[in-house]
Amino acid sequence: MKEPVVADTLQISEADKEEQYVHAVYNEIAPHFSDTRFKPWPVIERYLLALPKGSLGADIGCGNGKYLGVRTGDIFMMGTDRSESLVEICRERNYECLVSDGLDLPYRDGAFDFAISIAVIHHFSSDDRRRAAIKELLRIVRPGGTVLVFVWAMEQNGRRKFEEGTQDVLVPWVIPAGSKIETKDKVFHRYYHLFCKGELESLFQQVGGNTLEETGYDRDNWFVITRKE
Repeated sequence: MKEPVVADTLQISEADKEEQYVHAVYNEIAPHFSDTRFKPWPVIERYLLALPKGSLGADIGCGNGKYLGVRTGDIFMMGTDRSESLVEICRERNYECLVSDGLDLPYRDGAFDFAISIAVIHHFSSDDRRRAAIKELLRIVRPGGTVLVFVWAMEQNGRRKFEEGTQDVLVPWVIPAGSKIETKDKVFHRYYHLFCKGELESLFQQVGGNTLEETGYDRDNWFVITRKE
């Protein structure tokens, strides 16, 4: 694996950083990325399977729709993603999905019984923008509804290794030689804010209007399940 690059020295705006190192990258890597995303993570699958029949939910930053297909018989989920290429993959799979920015979701207040956002909020490049993304998740869920969020952890037990104290990094995504028309490795860099222990919970507490029900660490990620008050 190629080493990550420190990102907090980039001399560009927060929005431009996300456009260059998140939005544009996922549009380019979407087919290869989708090929690597097919098995639901256990915590997320457990959460979805425990929802009451008839629940209406949103997957914000749904990628290739991996979680939209976990439970199609008795709940209904809609997906959004900032990547047009990933949304097109979802549509080819007959999922309800549209292109949308996580900071300005096209849904009315309290429209859903639940919302999930998996491996998305770590792509926002400031605390203010990360809090705004959480506020949007809570806004679209009804009082009493729940929200599940996963983000990359600074504390990694797997194959990724990050320099201690460096939370903002550019992580390589490599499309190897031989993939379609590529004759040599093609490397893209994605912006990540790595969350330290307790940081995700703190953002939810700062936003307010919700009660944390479960927090934990899973597969090199921190996660939160919270209930809107």
